[in-house]
Parts: sequence; structure tokens; C-alpha cells
Amino acid sequence: MSSDSLNTGVVAPIEAFAIKSVKTEYYHIPLAEPLVDASHGTHTFFELIVCRITGSNGVEGVGYTYTGGSGGRGIYSLIKDDLTPRILSKNGADIESVWAGMQKDLHYVGRGGLLSFAISAIDIALWDIKCKALDAPLWKVLNAPSNQTACYAGFIDLHLEGEQLQELVKKHVAIGHTAVKTKVGRADIAEDVRRVSEIREVLGASNKLMVDANWSYTVERAIEFGKAVKEFDIGWFEEPISPDEFEDYAVIADATGLPLAMGENLHIVEEFERAIKYAGLAYLQPDCSNIGGITGFLKVSDLAAKAGLKICSHGMHELHVSLLAAQPHAGMLEVHSFPIDKYTISPLEVRDGLAFAPNHVGTGVVFDEALIGPHLISQT
Repeated sequence: MSSDSLNTGVVAPIEAFAIKSVKTEYYHIPLAEPLVDASHGTHTFFELIVCRITGSNGVEGVGYTYTGGSGGRGIYSLIKDDLTPRILSKNGADIESVWAGMQKDLHYVGRGGLLSFAISAIDIALWDIKCKALDAPLWKVLNAPSNQTACYAGFIDLHLEGEQLQELVKKHVAIGHTAVKTKVGRADIAEDVRRVSEIREVLGASNKLMVDANWSYTVERAIEFGKAVKEFDIGWFEEPISPDEFEDYAVIADATGLPLAMGENLHIVEEFERAIKYAGLAYLQPDCSNIGGITGFLKVSDLAAKAGLKICSHGMHELHVSLLAAQPHAGMLEVHSFPIDKYTISPLEVRDGLAFAPNHVGTGVVFDEALIGPHLISQT
């Protein structure tokens, strides 16, 4: 399948060009305050890996990926030491060929995992060049009817409760959100249920509420919790258990009647194929940072459409907003708690439950060098 056959709406392919240079940068970006979830613990910073590709056509494309605070050096090294030598001189206009070649060459040692993150940064950079060559923003290149998509505020908030938790909800409703997602996964299920109740109390009946356990429950605990919170009109129950236990997801869906969602921990397209087949999901949540970039995301989106499922996103809202705007079966964009967009020249705009993609030619993600520069750790 070529990248131009992914229902992207591109009128014409761009002219061939050789990949002339690849530069990679590794950053530690501090968070304004610690963020906590059930499986990853406390986040105090995130890693940002930026890839800058220049073509023989003179156009530079900027791609990137991120982590929750570990593994970034490995991704940086994979791009620098293993992938860059393999893609230099390749035709960067044939994104699918470059993407497939990277997957094939490092399949044995890197199927999924860090390799998928590294490929993502390169793929996004090539799409940036493609959009610039077409002199259009990504959402227009993908033939989106408009630059907007439904969104929700994705909290990393397991350390909060009571008034603090309710104030967080009020803050995001005040800036334009009509849907939020909270973390669950405490040792006492009653505490999780209470937190959901506290959010629903201030969120109101008309706004949407989702929950995310970050695979911290057993099947039995997930079913117990799911039944206990059903009265609070839960939009979806995300990652109740390990993302590897596809069949058990279906058990939870049948037992609770709640729509299930997952995808951030699925790093190859074939994993999504199996999840669709066995897990009884209602929503798929690929992340461009770890599914092989825009090419990987569009492949998963096609799978979702064929299966009659909604496509959502995880993280990277500054990029996913353009992608989801172009998907007829889009669910909601996650406005993630890692504020990558605050380090760009166009922070995400949210109004009345909608997020709006920027009109910058390219992917729409233009880093503010004055903001990210002080956090640089290494570069090639």
C-alpha cells in the first residue's frame, strides 16, 4: 500500500528528491508540575527527539517523537546510528518505500518498541517535506473538510482528589473543553469510583467523561470497577488491563457493557489488526509518535474504518489535530497533559469542545527554537 493510497486526498505526488542530510536532537522538557498515573508513576519531564531532514529539493522537514521520561537516548541513537545511514540518498518523496525499508531492515532487533518511535520521527519529517512541496498544511493535504475535530482534556491526575480534582475539571471546562478523561488504578477501587463521582458532579450531565486505568487492573477488578461507575455515563473505559490480553478485553466489554478503548501501547500495525479482531473495542487510539508516524497512523485509521470503529488519538495533539480533522470516522482528539504544543509557535486552540489545526504549510508543528533550545541535551 503506498502512502498516496491511504485516502490522503493528495491531488498529485510530489517530485522525487534524494534525502541529503538527517540531523537529530534530544531534549528534556520539564513539566510545570508532577503528573501521576497508575503504571508509569510520577512524571516530572518528558523527552523530545527531533529529526530534521533536508532533501535535494532544498526543503527541510521536521519530525519528532516523545517519551514519558525514559528511552529517549536509545531512540536518538537509533536514528543517528542505524536509520540515517539507511535512508540517505533514498527518494524521500516515496514515503511508503522509506517507511517499509526501515521496518524491514531492523525488523529482527526492533519490531515495535524503540524502532517504531525512531521511524515515527523520520516519517513525520518526510510528510512535512511533502506538505511543504505541495504548499499546503497537512489537514488540507489529507483533504479534510475543515481544520477542526472534537477533543477532550486528557488528565494525568491520579495524585489528585476532592477539591483539587474538581478544580482541574473546572479549569478545563472554562477554557473550552466539553469532555475530560481521568486516571484510575488506585489500590482501593472505592477510591477510583469516588474520584469519578467527584468529576461527574462538577462536569455536569451534558459533558463527556472517560476513564483510563493504564493497564493497572486485573480482569476481575476491571469488571468490578466498570459496573460500579456505569451510573456515571462513562464514554469509554481505556486500557483496563494489559494491552497484550486482547481476548480479555472482550470479556470486560461483555461483562460491563462499557465501550473500551486502547492503542497507545500498540506499536506496529499488525497489533491493531489483532486488537480489532479479538478485543471487542469501540475506539482505537494510535499515537503518531510510536506507530510509525503519519504513515502508520493512516494505516490504522483505514483498519478502523473498515471495522466500523472510531479512530481517536493519544498524545501529540498538536499533530493529531490535523489527522483527525481528515478522518470521517474520527472520535475525539486527546489534548494530552504533555504540553508539546506550548513549545511551538501555535499552541493548540480549543473552543466549545473542538480543537483547530494550524494553517502552517507542512505538518503544522513548528517548534519555537527559543523555547526548546534551553532544554537541548544532545544533537548530531
